[in-house]
Amino acid sequence: MRDSESARLRDGAAPVSGHHMSSPQLIAFAENKSPGRLWLRHACAGIFLLGAIVAALDVPFALRARGGNAMSFSISSPSFSDGGDIAKKFTCDAEDVSPQLTWTEPPAGTKSFALLVDDPDAPVGNWNHWAMWNVPPESRGLPEGVKKTAQLPDGTQQGLNDFRKTGYNGPCPPPGKPHRYYFKLFALDAKLTLKEKSGKKELEAAMKGHIVAQAQWMGRYGR
Repeated sequence: MRDSESARLRDGAAPVSGHHMSSPQLIAFAENKSPGRLWLRHACAGIFLLGAIVAALDVPFALRARGGNAMSFSISSPSFSDGGDIAKKFTCDAEDVSPQLTWTEPPAGTKSFALLVDDPDAPVGNWNHWAMWNVPPESRGLPEGVKKTAQLPDGTQQGLNDFRKTGYNGPCPPPGKPHRYYFKLFALDAKLTLKEKSGKKELEAAMKGHIVAQAQWMGRYGR
């Protein structure tokens, strides 16, 4: 039986039903250029190509199933360009009002937004300028000059920043090299329950496990 099977393999025929090729036989069978072997090689190539196509399509399918592409979620500001200079109006050297912010459609399942504004260049280390949470999921931005109250009419809540004040307090760096100010927006799959005078630390702890997408916009200010 083995001699008969070997002869069939040498001639390029497929193995007899009920008999299995060993690994060396399969490799030799696939590498041989006889019609039978060529058919097998083309069939294997087709299977691998189909697998690659399915794998490539799987990622966007998963995102569609989730209801949106987290990679496309972004935040911006008409008040200053990304990486650009923040106008004095939005700092402690003038009116100290918050800049206007806008953002794109979040992933499906977003139940609220949270916002942090941080200065990583502060002499004492990272300095928080704004901590906000429970921004309604239908919101697509914040107007200029958000009121500095613990709760806004739409249910948005604001905590204490590192100045120990409620709401936004803008750039106020010491003289020297301009500092960077990151406006970080988080799309969350839940509303958060935090005490009124919570801050960045409490907000970050509450967000753990609930972030479905995040985006940032950075501005600079120096004296």
